[in-house]
Amino acid sequence: MKLEDIYKFFHDPPPHYLNKELAVCYILYILLQGESYGTELIEQLEQDYPMYRLSDTVLYGALKFLEKEETIAGYWKKVEGRGRPRRMYIVCDRAKRQAGELARFWQDYTTGENQAI
Repeated sequence: MKLEDIYKFFHDPPPHYLNKELAVCYILYILLQGESYGTELIEQLEQDYPMYRLSDTVLYGALKFLEKEETIAGYWKKVEGRGRPRRMYIVCDRAKRQAGELARFWQDYTTGENQAI
């Protein structure tokens, strides 16, 4: 390590990887806006929040958890111009209130992070 590395770290910090708790809140935040699929969730995060990353392992663990809790539902959808169907996810109607509460955690977290920087 060199002193220049420390300056680089603070001027261009590495991305933060979401844990499962943050991933659940982020997923709900996005799905409350409309249906989505795994790869799109990752790409949307990197586009809207460039300082964050989401691994496949954490993402699919969070999706599986949300399906098990019956907060979201998954279904297969054939997408035009794509060979195989995609697994799409939506928030279940009866879980929308709680999903909204958890989505606000994501908003508060990202707002707090941005203010701290």
